Amino acid sequence: MNDSNFYIGLISGTSIDGVDCALVQFENEQPKLIATHFKAIDPSLRKDILRLCSNGEIDLELYGNTDVNIGRAFAAAVNELLVNESIEKSTVRAIGSHGQTVYHHPTGNSPFTLQIGDPNSITQLTGITTVADFRRRDMAAGGQGAPLAPLLHRNCFQSSSTDRVVLNVGGIANITVLNKDGTCCAFDTGPANVLMDYWIEKHQQKNYDKNGDWASSGTANQSLLKLLMDEEYFSKAIPKSTGRELFNGPWLETKLQKLGQEIKPADIQATLLRFTIDSIVDGIRKTAEPTEVYVCGGGAHNSAFMSGLQARLRNRNVASSSSLGIDPDWVEAIAFAWMAKQTMDGGSIDTTSFTGAKQAIILGGVYKA
Repeated sequence: MNDSNFYIGLISGTSIDGVDCALVQFENEQPKLIATHFKAIDPSLRKDILRLCSNGEIDLELYGNTDVNIGRAFAAAVNELLVNESIEKSTVRAIGSHGQTVYHHPTGNSPFTLQIGDPNSITQLTGITTVADFRRRDMAAGGQGAPLAPLLHRNCFQSSSTDRVVLNVGGIANITVLNKDGTCCAFDTGPANVLMDYWIEKHQQKNYDKNGDWASSGTANQSLLKLLMDEEYFSKAIPKSTGRELFNGPWLETKLQKLGQEIKPADIQATLLRFTIDSIVDGIRKTAEPTEVYVCGGGAHNSAFMSGLQARLRNRNVASSSSLGIDPDWVEAIAFAWMAKQTMDGGSIDTTSFTGAKQAIILGGVYKA
């Protein structure tokens, strides 16, 4: 391939399972997925990332080492993809790297967000110009800095004939409301896989609950469900965003202690699945009346989640984003390839409907090869 209109999108999400690497070509701003590569995060690096996310005292040496090591992992994912697909680096105009979020604090007098994964290392090790640090410019313009994937949802999935919601289910869930009249909004609804992953890792030493099988073996506890839903975040007005700094293992353990009753681990997993579904559905019903709901992210493969979501959204068509032509596993990586293109083209992006930014802005810093 000798086409020079290639971009690469990189992201490691809240689940911290690995690096999604997508090679993308654009025609009239519409993405065509050329190739993909997934590189698992080394367990020791994942442990370091989780330590940084724990909101305790931060070891600056740990922070610096982890920043560089994530950058190296991202670069390795790019180089492996290029070798696997026999693609010359000179044909790639830019990499769009989301990085790894370790803390997100969009409120207060000095809101900030931290995505690490040293872009200098990525540029140096790949020889490709890298665009990174997308979220902080949005915050500087008065936005939440998240969610940003809805920018691609609006570009690719909006319809003039039907009201849609695009639901991204990773560690945290977010929805993009795309009305047929052109209006739109987006926000994080709350936890998706992050609590279920924590609970199954604690009890079964597994990274995730495949197909929701363990959750399906239990019965949701209504008292615990009510306690989980009793969280201030759910009543906040949009725009809003959240992450591991709120919804995490200690948060869940505190809720369980407050409940003060013995519940079987499988029943807690079932409750967490129901909690994820209910918080998403409540978020949708407060902001939209969609005819169609399209799911992307890892949750699209969780059959228990998908069937539970469909049951709660009766008379709505619930389907994977593959129905709209984009594989659910690669929507976010494609989004950051698309954002890199906008930045390289010098184009401002209007995030006002999604993050609350006060004006359209150019997102991301450019690290020239």
